[in-house]
Formats: sequence, structure tokens, C-alpha cells
Amino acid sequence: MFEMKIKVHYISLVKTYTKTSQEEFTLNESAQLSDLLNKMSEKYGTPFTQEIYDPDHKEMKANFVVMVNGIHMNQLNGINTSLKDDDRIILMSLMTGG
Repeated sequence: MFEMKIKVHYISLVKTYTKTSQEEFTLNESAQLSDLLNKMSEKYGTPFTQEIYDPDHKEMKANFVVMVNGIHMNQLNGINTSLKDDDRIILMSLMTGG
């Protein structure tokens, strides 16, 4: 099975959970956004799943949003958006403090 690489950028509050501003994930070619978020949940554990993404219910928490190649996930197919090799994902909070 073909694997694809997805680049993920973490902006604002998200970086406090990931401790990095960007990284790359390898997924199977039929992967969806939910597969990527599940992989992040496994890597970053409880703080990530409590605050950013709930893998059990397959939903983003209210204050966080995902962009796929610059397009809000809700303008695509939401959590079921299909990913492709070299996609760029941005995971960010809706509000940032000053």
C-alpha cells in the first residue's frame, strides 16, 4: 500500500500541547483527516484529547480548527476529508491571547 506524507503546522495554543510548531506524519494513501487526528491523539495523549480533538466522538473541540491546504475543514468534508500526499494541515485555536 502506498504511503503519503502530510505536513502539519501547529499555531498558537496548540503548540503548548505538541511542544513543536510543525512535523510530518506518514499515513496510508486512503487516510482521512480523522486518521491523522487519531495519530496525533496517540502521540500527544490525554491533554490533546481533552482540549483539542476527541477521538472517541471524532470531533474537534469548540475552540480549535483544522485547515487543509488553506481551506477550513468544514468547507470540505469535515473530519472525513480525504488527504493526499504532500497536503499541508494547519491546526490552530480560534482565539489567541495577547
